[in-house]
Amino acid sequence: KTIEQLAISTGTTLTTTYIKDKKIEINYKNTNAAWWTVLDYTFLEGQPFNEQQVANGEHVAVISSDLEKEYFGDQSALGKYLKANNESYRVIGVIKPIPETSYTLYSDLYLPYTLVKDNLNNPGYMGGFIGILLAPDAAGVPKVRAEYEDIIRRLPVTGKEYDHVYSHAESYFASYFSMGNEKFSGPKMITIAISIFVFIIMLLPALNLININTTRIMERSSEIGVRKAFGASSKTLVGQFLVENIILTLLGGLIGVVLSFIVLQIINHAQLVSNFELTINFIVLGIGLLACLVFGLVSGVYPAWRMSRLHVVSALKV
Repeated sequence: KTIEQLAISTGTTLTTTYIKDKKIEINYKNTNAAWWTVLDYTFLEGQPFNEQQVANGEHVAVISSDLEKEYFGDQSALGKYLKANNESYRVIGVIKPIPETSYTLYSDLYLPYTLVKDNLNNPGYMGGFIGILLAPDAAGVPKVRAEYEDIIRRLPVTGKEYDHVYSHAESYFASYFSMGNEKFSGPKMITIAISIFVFIIMLLPALNLININTTRIMERSSEIGVRKAFGASSKTLVGQFLVENIILTLLGGLIGVVLSFIVLQIINHAQLVSNFELTINFIVLGIGLLACLVFGLVSGVYPAWRMSRLHVVSALKV
């Protein structure tokens, strides 16, 4: 009762069609009309099918611009018929294609769900559809989730094969990494695994930095001795070397960002994955620079502390 709309869709199915002896493989899925208002597809031509067309079971279709070009060439597909799965469909909309990696949303051809030949009145719980719930706003998401959980608790368990029903109104991220195990959260396990991986990856260069910084500071022992002789405190010297190390680390991080941007452009132009476009995520960028700051600080603490322990006379002798 707390949702605004419910979008439903089948999984993606592969079919083959031929045009002028040319074999074309088409991924298609069936959706309801709300699919197009809940989700943010970009329409290049035409419009999506509406509730009336879905209710009437009309043979209308929304296709990707990739399929339009492959099937119709340079001509517009609007109003024309496309044959797939031994049926003909009138194209009423063309969308900007999305990456195949977004497997929940990806398809070449979208059809009304009322054209599905399966029994839509099957009372079983293991159906072939997915649902996407649209809350009124961000604050309404917990209410939607709680209401859904309450409904699931009240569902009767039929048959002898199962004794409990598990189902959750999860976020896209959570559903993407769902492990199908009630005891272990998919996102939590993924986050832990990535955190451990990042920690190990960052720890190794941090240890190298400690060795490099120690050598670099010891090479400047004469400078340290002179500064101490003229009254510089250990606190001042430690602060100086920590700031130097942080600046160098952040500079390395910025160079890494520039190189990453260049590599992303190369990957995008290579089209290794269909319609897959990588961009720099500023949240991830911020986390990366923060990690550089932290490890830059950590890798400079020990060398700076060791430097502060140098005796003036010993430093000047070196």
